[in-house]
Amino acid sequence: MYQRLRDSLAVWCGFLLFIVGPLDALTIYRLGGSDLPAPELATLEGVEFVQLAWADVAEDRHGQTDLIEVTPNHIAPRQLDPTVNLTPLLPQPDFLGDIFYLTWIGWGGPDVDDWFIWDEDPNTVYLGDGHFAMHGPKHKSLIFDLGGLFFLERIKFYPRERHLHDRFVESFTIGISDGDPFKDPHRELQAGVGGFGRGSVVAFDVLYDIRENTEPIIELELPAQPVQKVLFRAAENTRGIWELAELELYGAGFAPFAGYQSNVIDLGRAVSLGDLSWSGVVESGAGVALTMRSGDTPTPNIYWRFTFRGDEQSRFDTEGRVLTRKAYNKLNKGEQAGITPDTQQWEAWSQAYDFADSTGAMQADRPRRYVQLRADFESLKEAGGRLDYVQFSVSDPPVATQVLAEIFPAQVKVGEVTSFTYAVLPQFEEDDLGFDTIEVETPVQVKSVNAVRISEMEVGFDVLRSDAEGFALRIPRMDLQRTEELVEVDFQVEVFKFGTMFTGRVSDSERPFEVHQRLTAGDADPLVESNTLNVGLVEVEHKAANALRLASPVFTPNGDGVNDELQIEYELLNLLGAVPVALDLYDLSGRRLGEVYRGTAQSGRFRLEWDGVLASGERVGPGCYLLRLKVTSDRGGEILQRVIALAY
Repeated sequence: MYQRLRDSLAVWCGFLLFIVGPLDALTIYRLGGSDLPAPELATLEGVEFVQLAWADVAEDRHGQTDLIEVTPNHIAPRQLDPTVNLTPLLPQPDFLGDIFYLTWIGWGGPDVDDWFIWDEDPNTVYLGDGHFAMHGPKHKSLIFDLGGLFFLERIKFYPRERHLHDRFVESFTIGISDGDPFKDPHRELQAGVGGFGRGSVVAFDVLYDIRENTEPIIELELPAQPVQKVLFRAAENTRGIWELAELELYGAGFAPFAGYQSNVIDLGRAVSLGDLSWSGVVESGAGVALTMRSGDTPTPNIYWRFTFRGDEQSRFDTEGRVLTRKAYNKLNKGEQAGITPDTQQWEAWSQAYDFADSTGAMQADRPRRYVQLRADFESLKEAGGRLDYVQFSVSDPPVATQVLAEIFPAQVKVGEVTSFTYAVLPQFEEDDLGFDTIEVETPVQVKSVNAVRISEMEVGFDVLRSDAEGFALRIPRMDLQRTEELVEVDFQVEVFKFGTMFTGRVSDSERPFEVHQRLTAGDADPLVESNTLNVGLVEVEHKAANALRLASPVFTPNGDGVNDELQIEYELLNLLGAVPVALDLYDLSGRRLGEVYRGTAQSGRFRLEWDGVLASGERVGPGCYLLRLKVTSDRGGEILQRVIALAY
């Protein structure tokens, strides 16, 4: 069946190619999913497909991984095997952990004989004969740093078998830390030598403080909470010496927090960015936050150095050259003044996409040359996520070199039908594709689209789509011959939220697979002082539930096709996101009878119909009732209610 579907899709794509002509500007990039076949569109003439590998992560290209398992086909949070001893893995480069021991000048790398403790050979030992106290602290102290947060289950240590009963550790302390420096002042144990030595003092919560141990093999449970560091500390025995043949740590489950940041991807030149799509799995209780950003330079950061002229900082080296990552890392520590995002050449990271949607528009306010992707994983011990691939398409050349847009008026009354003008000013260069379609996102469905003007002359247009998400228009073609000609669109709609964005895109109907280029907020019309696609409110209402309306308070659900359903409309204002909404039915004494509707909603106007049957399946008898709307937001619960009458 899958093969038949592929064959049918290939035939359909070929037929469409015959109709629309070659797609000479589309490039599809895929990160991950190396064993998957190329996208179907890649079989069409002129479409380029670029495969990128998850493993191709380089710090000098601003890529990084944190507690991530990387395979050719997916990335996922690192997961611990409860049967595997972690201690010998910590110093290995691919684990990113480490082991430290305390000397008289601070925390340092393991001493030569320390390695016997985790060499997985029970016949080699570290001897606790007091030599550690001759040139350092009186305790033998080791920190096992996991390189990140993990769920540990137990710690185990023991002497050689032939010395089980005469060389066990008589007194010891076990501590843990999640690595949060804000908690350190409140932790019970400050382990270190003080001062400014290597690592100075490291703080721990004490789990076990054993003073008179008589057990040769110690195996202790660790709490079910994320841990980054484990402390082992032991003094000399009061009778004889102690030894450690092995010290073992065991954990299980996913790393609670893990992340992957791709290299900065060079698209060759500034191009129109299209949609992002992805595939993966998120188990219940876990989450994957997928974000992206785009820019105009190979590096998204600005590097600063101290000039040692007061507090002065500079982006340039002593030769007047802009500091790069490589040059910054070569500076003395005292000369490094920090790294900040380049907000002039790069956009900020987008909001996280809804992972369940599997697709979303790339966030770019204009054609960009560079793109970077990031996935942040949050996991429970037994529940994690997996990202198979991320894919996006670009148009090269772009639809237009730049398309400025602004909306007027920029302030309106809440919930009132308002006439808006949407101004679009395109700038084309010779190879740009051009466009004949404008899409505008609106908070609710527009009441009307009244006119389109190009260079102040009214022109014909077709409404291709008008729904609760916005509208799309077909207009006369805009290309190089009409560069910098102002396009104006008049329409009517209501606004229910302060800061409502009227995002727009332009596209070419003759190239249906090319990307829809996002408009750039700016000064499209010099006669208008808006310069924004953001609409505010003249007066900001402090209520969330603005209105509850009924087409008629009386309805007769008897199946005769006349007035069989109650038509309900409600308005919500100035919500930061989706909030719980409930419609319930009460009798006139205030007794709740049941649920009419449960759901979530954002700012806007919403309509629904009710047929007289409660969510429980019970049909309501004739009579008068209270219909109550309850909206629960960060401001608390708000209630509106109306009297309704039901008759048969």
